Amino acid sequence: MSKVSLEGQVAVVTGAARGVGELLARKLSVRGAKVALVGLEPQALKEVSERLHSESAYWHADVTDHEAMARVAQEVKERFGKVDIVVANAGVATGGPFVDSDPDAWRRVIEVNLIGSAVTARAFLPVLMESRGYLLQVASLAAITPAPMMTAYCASKSGVEAYAHSLRAEVGYRGVRVGVAYLSWTDTDMVRGADSDEVMRELRQRLPWPSNKTYPLGPAVDRIVAGIERRSSHVYGQWWLRGMQGVRGYLPAVIGTVGQREMRRFGDRLQGMRSGLVGAGGAADEQERATLRD
Repeated sequence: MSKVSLEGQVAVVTGAARGVGELLARKLSVRGAKVALVGLEPQALKEVSERLHSESAYWHADVTDHEAMARVAQEVKERFGKVDIVVANAGVATGGPFVDSDPDAWRRVIEVNLIGSAVTARAFLPVLMESRGYLLQVASLAAITPAPMMTAYCASKSGVEAYAHSLRAEVGYRGVRVGVAYLSWTDTDMVRGADSDEVMRELRQRLPWPSNKTYPLGPAVDRIVAGIERRSSHVYGQWWLRGMQGVRGYLPAVIGTVGQREMRRFGDRLQGMRSGLVGAGGAADEQERATLRD
């Protein structure tokens, strides 16, 4: 499709306190979009909002809370008059052997990445239908290929990819376009948090090129912005990810064979691996839930 000018458009970005969400908000703002920031860290969101070039506001909300997100959608509409773009970016991750994983952390990855994305869409679809807008779901290379030690993340991103493809067929005739964005290992707090574990870092370094690299954030977000401007059905944060679509049917068998060999190599180092959510975003999520329990 031809590009749609972002000047005067209203964009909602979840998980906007840092990483992909923060930089995406800044780049959308530079192009003239008004930006609504959503996340769990009000002070960080406030600081992001104050640095933007265009009109903006922020909302403290857990994307898995339907009532909270419905309130956010209503307030964003009241604040800006419309919503043209929603980017479901909020996500968390955990890594390590499934058998030793923290059940609460494992479940939380599914809740935030999959259920939280659906809650976001459910809250904002009515206003997107009014504007004939665009919903972009951020997925991952993990949606295309399975990987050992990443069961929760791969399950959540595979699920969210399938959900978004299904939703595209449902809402297209109402004028809403739905896209899926794929990112490989990108330089964010989440990836750095995963790399802080020696075993996870070494396993990733042993992946075949080009999936063993950490890619800079800026070019990946530029590709996402270009996808938003074109209302693309598929957006690839790294150039080579598009080619993975053609071979994805073969990957589970390959990973099943090669992965066993790699796990055997690291077998005696797997005991006692740190479990729980990784990175600053994971820490913020755990802190939010701890506050609610108190």
